[in-house]
Amino acid sequence: MNSNTKAIIGNGVVIDPKVLIEEINTLHDAGYSTDNLFISNKAHVIMPYHIVLDKLLEENRGNDKIGTTARGIGPAYCDKYERCGIRFEDFVTPNFGEIVKRNVANKNKILQAFGYEPLDADSIIREYEEYARILKPYMRDTINIIHQSLENDENVLCEGAQATLLDIDFGTYPFVTSSSPSIGGVCTGTGVSARDIGEVYGVLKAYSSKVGAGPFLTEQDNEIGDTIRELGHEYGTTTKRPRRCGWLDLVALKYSCRINGLSGLAVNHLDTIGKLDKIKLCVAYKHNGKVSMDYSTNPTYISNCEPVYEEFEGNFGDLSGITSRDDLPENAKIYLNRIEEIVNVPIKFVGTGPDRDHMIIC
Repeated sequence: MNSNTKAIIGNGVVIDPKVLIEEINTLHDAGYSTDNLFISNKAHVIMPYHIVLDKLLEENRGNDKIGTTARGIGPAYCDKYERCGIRFEDFVTPNFGEIVKRNVANKNKILQAFGYEPLDADSIIREYEEYARILKPYMRDTINIIHQSLENDENVLCEGAQATLLDIDFGTYPFVTSSSPSIGGVCTGTGVSARDIGEVYGVLKAYSSKVGAGPFLTEQDNEIGDTIRELGHEYGTTTKRPRRCGWLDLVALKYSCRINGLSGLAVNHLDTIGKLDKIKLCVAYKHNGKVSMDYSTNPTYISNCEPVYEEFEGNFGDLSGITSRDDLPENAKIYLNRIEEIVNVPIKFVGTGPDRDHMIIC
């Protein structure tokens, strides 16, 4: 939305072209140009069979559902690593139809084995060739664009989706996503080298939330959790599913700080948690009688842990007009100071309300 920037969708992303075109059209209808949008030629395309397989696999997990969004993301990444995926450089070439026919033939064998109707390759090709025509002007070798910017000493901001505990390697497996939303994904998902990484900011809320199944030690499946959900409007951006909510888990946060080498924290929704009378922070886990700051994604370990809480006074009042951390109410400062003390990473940004300018830069 800022015409002075280059907006890049990196190679680590899987893209549903239909959804992307809808978003582009929404921007155009609102009067924005997308001339500064570029899509990596190495980014993979989510195909209709990925969405069908996503739903099929989740249905057949029975009571062990992961909580997938059923948008085809996991199967698209599976094809990427099975080396039969369709990259944008394939998507916009004359060979696209041949690749689709081969893939659909293979996927139909799986669908038929589960009793599903086979997909029609020709109709998929016709539909997706039109998407390719629309998106082809946006395709670039984005690695060169990024490195030219770095060589020109321009600012490059990399933003990852989701969170560390959804990382395919470092998250609460198998209740994770299919990619690396931790710091390693910056390199593998954009082509930026490790030595080019400068500041690393961890973005979090002043409480915890989670979509889908999996361990959540500080979850408040009660009136408190319901209150946080409503105050923070905690519903999935695309799915509208209600998020699970609870107290901020500093054990998990410290783990994330270690994994990502965070140089600063951006704590959002301080105004939201500040509406409660009392607030709790999980400052340690108790496991088999031992209190520890050690985090593990092992579900057996987590199921045998109890959160150790410290309680804080809430009722922060209206924070939206505050621009300095020093001007925050004393209760809010105590809460933030304790977060810094436990995880040993400075807070660089504090979100004080829903608007863009409701932000303290420390």
